Amino acid sequence: MTLSVVVAGGGSAGHIEPALALADAVRRLRPDARVTALGTERGLDTTLIPARGYDLRLIPPVPLPRKPSGDLLRLPLRVRTAVNRVREVLIDVRADVVVGFGGYVALPAYLGARGRVPIVVHEANARAGIANKVGARFAARVVAAVPGSGLDACVDGRLRGKDHVAVEVLGIPLRRSVTSLDRPALRAQARAAYGLPPNGPVLLVFGGSQGARTLNAAVAAALPGLLGAGIAVLHAHGKGGTPAGPPQLGYVPLPYIDRMDLAYAASDVVLGRAGAMTVAEVSAVGLPAVYVPLPHGNGEQALNAGPVVSAGGGVLVDDADLTGDRALAELLPILTDPCRIATMGAAARASGHADADERLARVVFEAADGRARISGSGHGYPRTGGGAAV
Repeated sequence: MTLSVVVAGGGSAGHIEPALALADAVRRLRPDARVTALGTERGLDTTLIPARGYDLRLIPPVPLPRKPSGDLLRLPLRVRTAVNRVREVLIDVRADVVVGFGGYVALPAYLGARGRVPIVVHEANARAGIANKVGARFAARVVAAVPGSGLDACVDGRLRGKDHVAVEVLGIPLRRSVTSLDRPALRAQARAAYGLPPNGPVLLVFGGSQGARTLNAAVAAALPGLLGAGIAVLHAHGKGGTPAGPPQLGYVPLPYIDRMDLAYAASDVVLGRAGAMTVAEVSAVGLPAVYVPLPHGNGEQALNAGPVVSAGGGVLVDDADLTGDRALAELLPILTDPCRIATMGAAARASGHADADERLARVVFEAADGRARISGSGHGYPRTGGGAAV
């Protein structure tokens, strides 16, 4: 029977990209498998998912209010509506397993699949969000990118029961264009594509699709010192961000970089935020980095970068401390020392999990196979059409 996998990772690129990397691995290992993605009309779902060739099924968004408000009072109805839609999709695609990556798409997916289809939870961040903490309590398998995500507390009680579920640390699924990147082989082509000098060190600066004001300001202040030291800069300042200056020899400002594989190949060191996907990709391609965690949220960005920094593959700088002078103090000793670049790059690569996509895919296969053996059928979702209330 054809395996039917449903992935729930919509909203932000940090949730969508790991879901699509897993989807690619599923298709690579099981070419006959059917992969369906759950998403909403918000965020990047309708742009990124169809562009990668996957069937997108829309569900109502269920953002979780951070403060008491009218939205909190409407939450139960929104959850029920989204869960009912999820169940319709699971029946329609004859789902064998649901894989969630957190965020407001994952929560209704977990609730809709509970007791009907095996669930695999993947947490990319060093601190798990609410949706994954809920899903981990009744998932067949629970996977995290790094140790200490907080999901252990959600499954500890089950370790003493019959489920014997434990958190498995596998890393973050990444695109093959990143994990298989041969930077030296692509270096000349990549530099030519961006109009960068063919020789000499290159600093890559990016802070996500919207850029980062702190990074942009620091680069603007540090640019004369960088160019004076013979260092070229490829700067993704964000669609609403401000470049460090006009394009000039050795400085290439762009609002957004579509081909991150080329950007990584062209560069020697990275200055950027410490989102889970950023840290995973930069580590996988073996680039040293100065990480500047976003100063908001629950502090997970600093924790995301912790393992690679401890391994010697990166440096951590607080957002409040990043000035032009601090940027030069951290970056110049690395960028002007080829041996240090190589040593830090090797440490970064060794700290990553380049095979996380296929390892997670095998976890998904095992979860689906376990349900098939129990039910005695090729598909886990019951055909009764009914279901217990949320």
